[in-house]
Amino acid sequence: APSLSKKNMQRIRASIPNGTWRDWPEELVLPCHKKKGGATYSSVYGRMSWKGLAPTITTQFICYGTGRFGHPEQDRAISLREGALIQSFPANYVFYDPSTEFNQRSIAKHIGNAVPPRLGEIVGESIILSLPKKRKDKKHV
Repeated sequence: APSLSKKNMQRIRASIPNGTWRDWPEELVLPCHKKKGGATYSSVYGRMSWKGLAPTITTQFICYGTGRFGHPEQDRAISLREGALIQSFPANYVFYDPSTEFNQRSIAKHIGNAVPPRLGEIVGESIILSLPKKRKDKKHV
C-alpha cells in the first residue's frame, strides 16, 4: 500500500477499529468533512476491525482515505494481498495483465473489479443445481 503522509499517519493512529474520522480530534478532521454535505461520508478514513464484516473491496482499497481500508492493528492501509484474500482469492494467486503497466494501482483495480471467486463458485453451483436432470431413458440430440 502507498505510504501515508505525516497527517494521515496521525489520522490512522487516532482511528479505532471499525471507527471513522468522526473519532478524531478536531484538528485532524478534513475541511471537507466539516461542511454540511461532507459529514455523510462516514466510512472514508476508516479502520477495519477483526470482528464483523470486511468492507466492500473497491479499486482504491490500498488508499487509506477512500473507505474503511485502514488495517485493524497496523498504521497503514491494507495490502494488495490482504484485499485479495478478503475477496476470496487464493493466497498464492498471481495477478498479471500483459496489457497494463504492472503496478499497485493496476493490480488493485483488478482485485476491486473482480467478482469474488468464492461468490462465482457458489453462483455457478446453484445454476448447475437448478438445471433439469438428464433422463437416461431419453435420447438427447
